[in-house]
Amino acid sequence: MALISKKKLIYPIGTGLRRYLIKYGREVDIPIHYHELLRYSNSIALYDSKEQDTLWETVFYDQSDWEEIHLNVKKIYALLKAGGDMSVMDHLYIDRIDLCIYGNTQPFRVRIVNRINDNFDYFYIKRADASRVYGLELEDLLSPNRISYLVHKDTLIEEHIAGIPGDKFMRQHMDDPNLNPIRLAKEFVKFNERCFVRLLGDMHSSNFVVDVTPDFEETHYRIRAIDFDQQSYEGKKSIYLPQYFKENNALIKLGMEIITPESMRQYQREERALIATRLKSSHKEIEDILSTMERDKIAPTENVESLKNELAKHYKSEKFLSCQNMGGILRTSLELLLKS
Repeated sequence: MALISKKKLIYPIGTGLRRYLIKYGREVDIPIHYHELLRYSNSIALYDSKEQDTLWETVFYDQSDWEEIHLNVKKIYALLKAGGDMSVMDHLYIDRIDLCIYGNTQPFRVRIVNRINDNFDYFYIKRADASRVYGLELEDLLSPNRISYLVHKDTLIEEHIAGIPGDKFMRQHMDDPNLNPIRLAKEFVKFNERCFVRLLGDMHSSNFVVDVTPDFEETHYRIRAIDFDQQSYEGKKSIYLPQYFKENNALIKLGMEIITPESMRQYQREERALIATRLKSSHKEIEDILSTMERDKIAPTENVESLKNELAKHYKSEKFLSCQNMGGILRTSLELLLKS
């Protein structure tokens, strides 16, 4: 069982990471920042369609602030989705701004609606945390998923990642007669491998979604991380393996029932080969982000020491023992992948 003992520390974006973000177009001037959204005058609990508390609160602003905040939030959406083309704002309005008071960074979630067809989208405005930014960038470079985000000073803007929340999927969809259990179990194995190789931790069922795509013969699944706070932070190997979280037991049990050890090793090799291909195709960006991580502090020293010792034992490789920081540990993990 994977257990996280302490609340994660928040690390500011340092000079090196800032240079990386500017170089690759992630640092963009934005018209409103996280701290300005904290000026709300009132809030109410947000309930879902079944009257269950979502742990989000809808916030309200004084009339004197309302129009300016909504206009600037729409401008952020245009920057995130349309490269700053403000013409996309013509038919959009801000339906709701919610705050999650229980999250590490207490994110705001914006619901934006097209008044012509009532289609809606979400995006998030958060306090910038270096761990999360590294996680987002590595997700974009090393996973099969592209992800859009922007940073300015101490504010992080993230797109919404669509899918069925993992906990909801396991409660409501595991008994679906149209479920394709082999494909779902295979995807969980591959997701488990992706997280471990690139050291993305804390992937219990509330921190990932299941993207379901019906095809003409089969149903396809993609498990996508939605929380990147625990990128290369924890000192325990098990935190980077979704298979060790009890919240994921339904998927773990499914895999144990229908996947043989031989098939599991095959799926793991397949995923490692795909990651190796992405490493080679984005070599310059990967080298830049790893070099930046190696000069950055994004985890307590005791976590670095613990993780490098556990991974040295796991891989039977003393190369981990010479690592001085999480960036070095991640580099070693990826180098071993290329040689395997």
